[in-house]
Amino acid sequence: MAMQTIVPYLTVRGAGEAVAFYQKAFDAKENARHPAEDGKRFMHIALSIHGGDVFLCDEFPEYGGAPAPTAERPAPVQITIQLNAPKDVDAVFAQAVKAGATGIAEPADMFWNARFAQLRDPFGHQWMLNAQK
Repeated sequence: MAMQTIVPYLTVRGAGEAVAFYQKAFDAKENARHPAEDGKRFMHIALSIHGGDVFLCDEFPEYGGAPAPTAERPAPVQITIQLNAPKDVDAVFAQAVKAGATGIAEPADMFWNARFAQLRDPFGHQWMLNAQK
C-alpha cells in the first residue's frame, strides 16, 4: 500500500501517551516508532487512522523543531477524518470523548450535506469528523 501524498506531522508533549490516546479515541494502528537518543522522547511515530497516515513526534526545541500546541497557543491547523457514513461521525465522536477528547462541536447535519463534529485532543490538536450524507 502506497503512502498518501500529504501526511500531517503532529508535534506533541508526550508522544507515547499521545499514541495510547489516538488508539483509544480513533482506533489508530501504530506502524513505526523511533525513540530519541535521550530514551525519553520519540523522534518519529507513524500511525494509520481510518485509512490515513499521521506522523507525530515529541518537541525537539534544541533542533529547531515545531513547538507542541498549548492552551495559550493552540495548533494552527486542524486534522479532518473523512468517515464513510454519517453514523460513524457520532460513533467516533463518542469514542474520542470517552477517551479524553473535548467536544467542540457536537455531531450535526451541516449545510454542505454532511454529518460533522469537532474535537480537541488532550495534546492540543483539533480534529474534524466528516461524512457525506
